[in-house]
Amino acid sequence: MRRKKIYEGKAKVLFEGPEPGTLVQYFKDDATAFNNQKQGLIAGKGVLNNRISEFLMQKLEEIGIPTHFVRRLNMREQLIREVEIIPLEIIVRNVAAGSISKRLGIEEGTILPRAIVEYCLKDDALGDPMVTEEHITAFGWASPQDLDEMLQLTLRINDFLNGLFLGIGLKLVDFKLEFGRLWEDDQMRIVLADEISPDSCRLWDVATNEKMDKDRFRRDLGKVEEAYQEVARRLGVLPEAGPVDMKPPKVMQ
Repeated sequence: MRRKKIYEGKAKVLFEGPEPGTLVQYFKDDATAFNNQKQGLIAGKGVLNNRISEFLMQKLEEIGIPTHFVRRLNMREQLIREVEIIPLEIIVRNVAAGSISKRLGIEEGTILPRAIVEYCLKDDALGDPMVTEEHITAFGWASPQDLDEMLQLTLRINDFLNGLFLGIGLKLVDFKLEFGRLWEDDQMRIVLADEISPDSCRLWDVATNEKMDKDRFRRDLGKVEEAYQEVARRLGVLPEAGPVDMKPPKVMQ
């Protein structure tokens, strides 16, 4: 059965969902870094990210964070609510790493005085530039009320995920969130969208500071698949299936 493709991103494909107001989110094994300049495949990544994101979205729902997640459909797909994506990436930093270290000359691994929240405009052609609240409200990407709500949700998510990862021996260094507007009976609410996985988080082992995320791919550290599997294993969501089952289907409409 051919499904209507709605959108294809670097790591996921969105298809028309089985009922109105839903989409099917398919997780690919494709990996990209440095705004698509580096490309590769991480075997089984789509399967692992589907499981990890499902688990984290469900945990966040349990503490009252509204999300677009409905349920996992199979190894690589989940059913989500269709939302109007707010064109911002919200980045939360607990420990200095990556671009903030380069920009501000802060040594990687420095614990920040408090969680720092940054905003980037979602635009690949421009390289997802950093923007301020002033830009966001002036250009109408989000209203001041939207921003307040997203910031409150973001800080709650950070507190919760920090504790959850610490409990399995992982340090939540930083992560990226996306939000969308969900319309129900003329009522609009802001919900967490996209995914939460080692693609969108920096996770370091508490004891060794070993990187357990996409930085292993970005920086050619090797053992990328193993790092993703280890995160899934610690969360208790490693698929029973062996590596063979984790390969993507050959034909994808």
